[in-house]
Amino acid sequence: MGWLSEVRDSYDSIAVGYADETRDLLDRLLHVRAGVVLFADLVRSVGGGPVLDAGCGPGHTTALLRELGVDAFGVDLSPAMIEIARREHPEARFEVGSMTELDIADESLAGVIAWWSLIHIPDEAVPGVLAEFHRVLRPGGVLAAGFHVGDGREERIRDDQPAPVYGYLRQPSRVADWLREAGFTVESQHLLSPDGPKPGAILFACLPRPSA
Repeated sequence: MGWLSEVRDSYDSIAVGYADETRDLLDRLLHVRAGVVLFADLVRSVGGGPVLDAGCGPGHTTALLRELGVDAFGVDLSPAMIEIARREHPEARFEVGSMTELDIADESLAGVIAWWSLIHIPDEAVPGVLAEFHRVLRPGGVLAAGFHVGDGREERIRDDQPAPVYGYLRQPSRVADWLREAGFTVESQHLLSPDGPKPGAILFACLPRPSA
């Protein structure tokens, strides 16, 4: 999967600048922060337990979840991002890995949060990633996915990037359909900046509990 190498190399090259730019992002984007807080509440409501921040980048969301009392750890494709996350948030666990093939035991997690990290996954690979999330979540486990809203893909390049990386824009209804096909129940949909130039969405879903 060549796109995995492209995403990894791209984020390795911008890790320091990206970490600096996003350090206070959750303090500035309060509606996005509220989604993290709600996710933490949902995890507690199902009894708590380990939570994966999938595509954690420099670990800012992981750190907030831990401040909220969630047993969160992070996985990211970029070794440079993981190095920063470990340095800035030494109390948390961070590992290099791909959400396409998680090194996590079946049904071992209470929650998975994919905070604007699915945006680099091509359409044909999304079902496999959601199947991995399904595999590692226990029955009743919670999933939160944030993403950019739109159609198609766009090149994303910064001054400190050697080459562009693609970001995929998606409609909430399409992501919801993927979640249902993967065996999730979609519980809630939040639209962000629907009248702005860069709308976003957060979907909250869960795995059904077995019938008594």
